[in-house]
Amino acid sequence: MICSLSRRRLLTSAAATLAAPALLARTAAAAEPVLLRCSLETPPSHARNAVIRDYLARIEAAAGGSIRTQLFENGQLFPDLQAGKALLQGQIEMAVPGTFSLTGIVPDADFFQLPALYGRSIEVVHAIVDGAPGQLLARQIEQRLRAHVIGAWLDLGFFNWFSTSHVLRIYDDLKGLKIRNNGGAGQAWRTTFMGAIPNTTPLPNVPLGLSQGTFDGLVTTHETVASGQFWESGIRHALEDHQFVGEYIPIVSLAFWQKLSPDLQQLLTELWHAKIAAYRADMAAAQSHARELVAAHAVEIVAPPPEELAIKRRQLMAHQDHMVTLSKISPEMVSAITAAILTAA
Repeated sequence: MICSLSRRRLLTSAAATLAAPALLARTAAAAEPVLLRCSLETPPSHARNAVIRDYLARIEAAAGGSIRTQLFENGQLFPDLQAGKALLQGQIEMAVPGTFSLTGIVPDADFFQLPALYGRSIEVVHAIVDGAPGQLLARQIEQRLRAHVIGAWLDLGFFNWFSTSHVLRIYDDLKGLKIRNNGGAGQAWRTTFMGAIPNTTPLPNVPLGLSQGTFDGLVTTHETVASGQFWESGIRHALEDHQFVGEYIPIVSLAFWQKLSPDLQQLLTELWHAKIAAYRADMAAAQSHARELVAAHAVEIVAPPPEELAIKRRQLMAHQDHMVTLSKISPEMVSAITAAILTAA
């Protein structure tokens, strides 16, 4: 009896010993942090990267080990044009693409190229992106990308024309030039309207394209020129018409979002909300500094006067219906933007 009891205890003890590693493995797996991989195509020196680096650090610090973040910069994983698809396929958990990078999936994201918005102030743009048009686009992004928009959008800044050897002082100077843009039918249409030839090239490939003469210039911001040091690739002239404001949208995949507890979801939302005003101010300051840096590197900057911008807007407006058709922007979005402009004015 004693022998039988000892044998039973021995077998029970052996079984427990064998089960222990599996139990520990399950416990360790349960404690594994949720991975948040974020892809950006801009270089580490770009202001967007600084903002997202700060946000991810705040997430890790506040989440207490529940979330582990990784930031992939300079298009290391994907150019922004592929970020939406990467989110859909679960290859990344977060991206902060410009709206111009999403137009192939969400056509209404091209609304910034509407002639009605040409040369508008940042105050008008904020009234739009923080109002009904921005909310409408966020819902479309969430539906089509199976994603979640974390909060208010991050300003990139005003886009302008830049060129290498060709002087840019008046609009006619653009005629015949091959101009790279970020993507979307709207930018291509406006480039053509100005008499130039549109080209779409991922940002990481721009320096080589400029150096080799693949295109004569590009549509971008001072910050992008400065962070990429595009003067080293030949940029020498800028026509500063503030043709549109670039906006970045903070997006996480729905698969990632649903892994988080309600408390963690609230944490990510509140961290972004608490900092977005400061982040926008940082981006504006970065653009101002970048403009000084661009000018200091022998890039001639010519800014058309406000009355000239207004004339050009009216000329573009005469063709807005055609541009809307090309970009496939919905009537609902056009109406929302028209109402927002009137309210802001």
